[in-house]
Amino acid sequence: MRIGSPEHKELFCRSFIESHEAYEPRDLPWPQLDPASLDILRSIPVWSMALQVEVNAGATLESFARSQKDALIVQALRLQGYEEDRHGRMLATLVERYGLDGKAGPAAPYGGRQAFIDFGYNECLDSFVGFGIFRIARQVRFLPDALTSLFSRVMYEEARHIVFFVNWITYERCVRGYGMPPLQVIPTAIGYLRALKKTLGRAGAANTSEKGMAAAGDIFADLTLQKFIQACLDENAAYMASFDPRLLRPRVVPTLARIALTGANAFDRAKQTVRSFARA
Repeated sequence: MRIGSPEHKELFCRSFIESHEAYEPRDLPWPQLDPASLDILRSIPVWSMALQVEVNAGATLESFARSQKDALIVQALRLQGYEEDRHGRMLATLVERYGLDGKAGPAAPYGGRQAFIDFGYNECLDSFVGFGIFRIARQVRFLPDALTSLFSRVMYEEARHIVFFVNWITYERCVRGYGMPPLQVIPTAIGYLRALKKTLGRAGAANTSEKGMAAAGDIFADLTLQKFIQACLDENAAYMASFDPRLLRPRVVPTLARIALTGANAFDRAKQTVRSFARA
């Protein structure tokens, strides 16, 4: 199969559409939480931000779908928009059920084709980090399994979204005549730089309360940069292995993460060597 061919388009759209799972957030088995878990949830400062992201995402996908001509791509985009909107309902149910501080305003004005492209690169970056956070949270039992397991379907949907995006944007570039890898380097780099800037801006806007987060600090006391990067890589690999091998996968962020992990490990080994010489 040639990347950028009609067969490629059929594969990445059909794979996405056929892997959709039907469920309604309010109908899921939301558990009763103990006071300590509630304190942790209520101290997390991102609920309003996360809700707004999903509201904006659903509106962006629906608006972008209306601008497209290919019926199959329109169907896939509208399905992704529905899933993004459902992620918003998932978070809204969480906020309502456990009395969290979170609310979203109206969707941001539609920013055209570039808004969808920016959103896609942001998902590739944010999902990779989210995979690692989710894996570690389950390992250390940050919150009860009965709650975190409900969000495993959301993480899988995020993996589906980023696989769809990287295939769509490569297909689009091929159709437009610049699908050769060297011609994609600059726009891809720009896309990820814009995503990184936006992600860092969100992180800087978050205000973490001390209550509950002190307990979280104890839970994650042994977490190192290397352990976090490895968790991101492992969880990402597990999700990516579930897709058709003919589909493209996001490669930039995992590649940079592997480079960072190698560098961090080398730095630690160098420190150990220096300490050994100092003690000799």
